[in-house]
Amino acid sequence: MTDETSSSSSYLRRLGMWSGAAIVVGGVIGSGIFRTPATVAERTGSGLPLLALWVLGGLLTLAGVLCYAELGARRPQAGGIYLYLREAFGALPAFLFGWTMALINYPGSVAAVAVTFADYFCRATSLPAPWVKPVAAGAIFFIVGVNLFGVRAGAWLVNVFTLLKLAAISMLLVVGLVLAHGHFGGVLAVDTTVHVSAGAWIGAVLPVLFTYGGFHYLNDMAGEVRDPQRTLPRALTLGLVGVVVCYVLANIAYLVGLGHAGLAASKAPAADLMSSIFGPRGATIMAIGIACSTFGYCSIAIAGGARVLQTMGADGMFFRSVGQIDARWRAPQVALGVLGLWAIVLIVTGTFDSLVNYTTVGEWLGHAFGIATLFWYRRQFGAQSSPYRVPLYPVLPFVFVATVLGVIAATVISTPRDAGMSLVIIVLGVPVYALWRWWSRQRANA
Repeated sequence: MTDETSSSSSYLRRLGMWSGAAIVVGGVIGSGIFRTPATVAERTGSGLPLLALWVLGGLLTLAGVLCYAELGARRPQAGGIYLYLREAFGALPAFLFGWTMALINYPGSVAAVAVTFADYFCRATSLPAPWVKPVAAGAIFFIVGVNLFGVRAGAWLVNVFTLLKLAAISMLLVVGLVLAHGHFGGVLAVDTTVHVSAGAWIGAVLPVLFTYGGFHYLNDMAGEVRDPQRTLPRALTLGLVGVVVCYVLANIAYLVGLGHAGLAASKAPAADLMSSIFGPRGATIMAIGIACSTFGYCSIAIAGGARVLQTMGADGMFFRSVGQIDARWRAPQVALGVLGLWAIVLIVTGTFDSLVNYTTVGEWLGHAFGIATLFWYRRQFGAQSSPYRVPLYPVLPFVFVATVLGVIAATVISTPRDAGMSLVIIVLGVPVYALWRWWSRQRANA
């Protein structure tokens, strides 16, 4: 589909492979890699187990990405998991995913990361703490404003900030691997005197997998990808492989520069590593890098979440006005405005932290069931040729789904309150769905 032949009510396919890969990289790399390795180090005994967890987490995520590549190639329209669930399992599961993600998790995540951006921005610019919320709200307002002018403007913003966040990670690598004059011997060390319990291992796996999250945003925007049957698999794979390389190298830099014990004791390893070489100025430089990284994530999450919300509106699962696509800029302007405004409300009220904690299980359930739709597609359309097929089928999707369900079970055990609230939010979507369908029928009859 070309720009010229697209109807005025559809998206334009303007995203190429590099922009798609930038969306994958920017959607995964937020603030986690600058902080999470300390938590993982605290729960592992030495360098080799720590690196092994990051490699295994990357391989598992790559398995999920390859499954998403086939799903995106089979259904290259906007909506991502919502679209796959609706087609494979029906309207109710799709609505429950949209209810949990597009209306709660996406705006909650955007609000939380926008506040993180504002916090680091204010540190770097010496603005007082009361400025954090206004800066966060201003960032969301600016991102929504840019995306109102279509995917090309939004992609430009994503590409710039993806390069900036990669520059921040590159700086981290140079400092840790070259300037810190640490010892590489501790990188692959195994301390047999330290006993790590099974609970600690599970506690170390969870933050690794969550730091690899966010790889699905390109599928949310699949309706704007050029030659999607070829571009989506390549962009997804290239982007995720790049993330895994960045994450593993960043952890090696932490281990070389700080040592395993120093990394485990750190509250802000990236800032501590930079400070060890450049003093307070180093911490300021890293604050700028993390601000750029989190700002880029917000841009992607707003763009992807708005596409899911727009698809729901077009399906009649939300207000019809939200399902509209602007005829001139081919952007879901109403959906962008709704998502951005709701995220700003969450910032002002300060309720975003609870929402993000309460919907994490729902997000990963969505990933599990979303990839499980691949079994349905293969059974229904297995005889049809597909431009891309996930290798080692059915092993890869089965391993991903089984592992994610295991992680969810571990989360329920370790944080029953948050996990229980997540399940409550999902279940509350059932009466909301019934009420919405009844109201829609009444409106149609009227």
